[in-house]
Amino acid sequence: MTTGFYFDELCLWHHQGVQHALVMPVGGWVQPVASGGHPESPETKRRLKALMDVSGLTAHLDVRSARPVTRAEMDRVHVGTYLDRLKADSDAGGGEAGFGAPFGQGSFEIAALSAGLARQAVADVLAGVHRNAYALSRPPGHHCRPDQGMGFCLLANIPIALESARAAHGPLKVAVVDWDVHHGNGTEAVYLDRDDTLTISLHQSLCYPPESGLAANRGTGAGAGFNLNVELMPGMGHQTYLDAFDLLVEPALRQFAPDLIVVASGYDANAFDPLARMQAHGGTFREMTRRIMALADDLCGGKLVVVHEGGYAEAVVPFCGLAVIEELSGHRTQVEDPTLPMILSTQPDAALIAYQRARLEAQARDCGFRS
Repeated sequence: MTTGFYFDELCLWHHQGVQHALVMPVGGWVQPVASGGHPESPETKRRLKALMDVSGLTAHLDVRSARPVTRAEMDRVHVGTYLDRLKADSDAGGGEAGFGAPFGQGSFEIAALSAGLARQAVADVLAGVHRNAYALSRPPGHHCRPDQGMGFCLLANIPIALESARAAHGPLKVAVVDWDVHHGNGTEAVYLDRDDTLTISLHQSLCYPPESGLAANRGTGAGAGFNLNVELMPGMGHQTYLDAFDLLVEPALRQFAPDLIVVASGYDANAFDPLARMQAHGGTFREMTRRIMALADDLCGGKLVVVHEGGYAEAVVPFCGLAVIEELSGHRTQVEDPTLPMILSTQPDAALIAYQRARLEAQARDCGFRS
């Protein structure tokens, strides 16, 4: 079975406002001009797809689009009044879905398509069409709460995909591993009081949203113990992410034993990202993918879906994403990441890595993963 790659050109046409409408057409058959300087531009994802094409990787994937999610599929996750307002504002020319989530005309339909890519990727992996899959979703989704957008996110792509799968297949135990540098607060909010979904977020401590993602938040009610926030100090790099996997991610996944693993794959932990202060590189994402694939093989027959989230360094994100998709597909291209030598020269020193590891070990003991 090949790796599925879910992509649609229209997802790159989402934009954050209409300030260019006076000088350029917006919507219809003209791709909107990206809002001046907004970090969530289509370029990171367009460049990733272009690098896949010119490197030959795309030829080793089963490339598909998908239908947009329906209103009924959105309603399984989102509050109706929020969806009504999002649709009305989108039709009227744009608006603000929530804190840090501006959007332009037509973005409601594009967000539905973005969530549709994730929904179809999950559906096809569960049906055995693909062993694993990657959804190049845009706009992203992991900050979107049931009642409001946030942080560039308009719809909760992964929860919509999971609830659609449960509607089709019945009960499913799903683990969501979010390695975007910002806390996956939206996914957490959807599943905070549920025990059928393990949510794990590795993120720069107190970066975004403000005061969100504290390690002490383990879930509520029936979901107590099924939410794991892994706070990483600013400036940490490759080794710390692997330590977090060894000490917290792997034991949590093995204890939960999911039927499916979904990764919320943001690339904004790379050392060049303008919206964070971490020191990861393409090799970090490659190794995390290798480890999550091995866990999926052990726990759920290899069933793994990766959904693209953030990442705002246009020249670096393509190399990080390529590394992930190469691992998923088992095909290595000849591409070499030109940023790697510079990032390797700026990794934190051994004392800081050891200090962060000690904090992770303490959290692992608190979670019962270590004696």
